[in-house]
Amino acid sequence: MPRRLLFRPKHRLTHKRQFDAVHEARMKTPVGPLMVYSRRNGLEHPRLGLSIGRSFGSAPKRNRLKRCLREAFRLLQFELPSDPALGAYDLVLSTRRHDEAGLEQYLQWMREAAHRLDRDWRRREGQS
Repeated sequence: MPRRLLFRPKHRLTHKRQFDAVHEARMKTPVGPLMVYSRRNGLEHPRLGLSIGRSFGSAPKRNRLKRCLREAFRLLQFELPSDPALGAYDLVLSTRRHDEAGLEQYLQWMREAAHRLDRDWRRREGQS
């Protein structure tokens, strides 16, 4: 049976303590205008949190960016690295001010960031 590309509440970081736990892991990487923070979550699926500040622009501009980032995550969720023993990752995305990019560009940036962070986590945990 093919996998369904859904973005359900279980795929979201919603509470301040969840965001704080990701930031406290101190693992981040900049890719394009995105800053991506990560932490192992011990679950079978990745989760996404967005932190888009007012300095990015007006509310409609921020909301459009968040919709685009959520869509990129939804499309990539089964490509993102995970480990059966350690679980997938919680990702928190924040952005610098930039001209709006297309979905393909956000997909590329998110994919690159996830693989860099997975590599860095494996180094930190002493895996190859």
